[in-house]
Amino acid sequence: MNFTAAFVFVLFFAGVTVLGFFAARWRRGNLAHLDEWGLGGRRFGTVVTWFLLGGDLYTAYTFIAVPALVFGAGATGFFALPYTILIYPFAFIVFPKLWSIAKRHGYVTSADFVSARYGSRMLALAIAVTGIVATMPYIALQLVGIEVVIGALGFDTTGFMGDLPLIIAFAILAAYTYTSGLRAPAMIAVVKDVLIYITIAAAVIVIPPQLGGFGAIFGVVPPAKLLLKAPDVSSLNGYSAYATLAVGSALALFLYPHSITAVFASKSGNTIRRNMALLPAYSLVLGLLALLGFMALAAGVKDMPEFAPYFKAFGPNFAVPALFLHFFPSWFVGVAFAAIGIGALVPAAIMSIAAANLYTRNIHMPFINRNMTAEQETNIAKMVSLIVKVGAVVFILGLPLTYAIQLQLLGGIWIIQTLPAIVLGLYTRMLDYRGLLLGWAVGIGVGTWMAVSLKLTSSIYTIHLGGLAIPGYAAVWSLGINLVVAFVVSLGVRALGMAGGEDRTRSEKYPGVAER
Repeated sequence: MNFTAAFVFVLFFAGVTVLGFFAARWRRGNLAHLDEWGLGGRRFGTVVTWFLLGGDLYTAYTFIAVPALVFGAGATGFFALPYTILIYPFAFIVFPKLWSIAKRHGYVTSADFVSARYGSRMLALAIAVTGIVATMPYIALQLVGIEVVIGALGFDTTGFMGDLPLIIAFAILAAYTYTSGLRAPAMIAVVKDVLIYITIAAAVIVIPPQLGGFGAIFGVVPPAKLLLKAPDVSSLNGYSAYATLAVGSALALFLYPHSITAVFASKSGNTIRRNMALLPAYSLVLGLLALLGFMALAAGVKDMPEFAPYFKAFGPNFAVPALFLHFFPSWFVGVAFAAIGIGALVPAAIMSIAAANLYTRNIHMPFINRNMTAEQETNIAKMVSLIVKVGAVVFILGLPLTYAIQLQLLGGIWIIQTLPAIVLGLYTRMLDYRGLLLGWAVGIGVGTWMAVSLKLTSSIYTIHLGGLAIPGYAAVWSLGINLVVAFVVSLGVRALGMAGGEDRTRSEKYPGVAER
């Protein structure tokens, strides 16, 4: 047991717990209304939104998994850098427009917009269910970050006593999220981001000199892990896989319910635009974070006897904790591990709120009780947010970790199928809800089939065209099929003269809706 590191870790956890409950008093609003509890009253400015989106998108699992991927697979792990750069111009153009429409009409979720835009409860239901199902394993994976650092602190992670710290952490998270809503993760995100920046800065300054500098680090890394394999005459090898992973991940990232929730919580479209210009600063941190994988290779942490049991238990995910345990004093290990642990709580809170908003607005209200009061609506959302957290804990404790990773792999493939309905609906009235619904179903089916055919061990599916093998992200291939089906069916519906759904977002200013 590393008592000093554990004390610092618990101290920071206690601090953010106090902040989480205090957040209910921050920027006071009527938390009996879903708009206030689930979106913070849509009053977050540039700075708060920056921390909220950063805490939302750059999670504890990112902190653990990106260096682990570089540590295990090499250069392929750096696909996270271009995709987090590609996403921001896309979001800069698209999401201020979506925010404007949501603000004008009081929409809380993307499925609210879809329901009103296409006049179809079933299409909105498909979007809501996809969002909830794709989010659940994402929440479960945040527990991985906590589990790894708890193990690294010296706690036994087996049996009920090993599970107890995870249960306590999520019980505390559930309590202050229930009380404070989105204000809690927004406030805690500031602490999380400051800790991560301090941790990364210290790692980049302290570790390389002890390994002989970056030249020595890159010199130790096997050549096969430094570069992608070059294409040959019959295959694009890693290039197309790398490119489609970056593009597909970029298109999917802001479609996740927790991303849209953070966007909708902004106070204006210009707040969103400023954040899309500022958030690439996180990509710099992500690049430095990825380099920790190479540093762990150069340090040889996997071959150190004291870390052998941990690598056996956690695999490459232990690379970053091992690095900090080896190079830093115990008190700073506690700071670094607190950054990872708090980095799990922030996105998990936002994800559970986003899933609760979707269920309440797009499943419970239209299909179970259309006449809910504002207070009843919020109470349902609070209860669902608790159920989602409990489900994530049960999932990760009751099933092997690989299941969560495999389902998260499917999550990216599934969530990207909502792009035509959400994004294209902002720019064209050409698509009919029947085409979108059928395209969504075919995209989900094809993408799932591709992943299952790979035995859920990879998301890179190889297609063959004219004797050329093109490996690529299954989400991109399935999205292409989704779009073809959506357009063909929509054209067929129009050719047959079938009536479309009522567009309740229509106005003379649409789609360039003026901001208020």
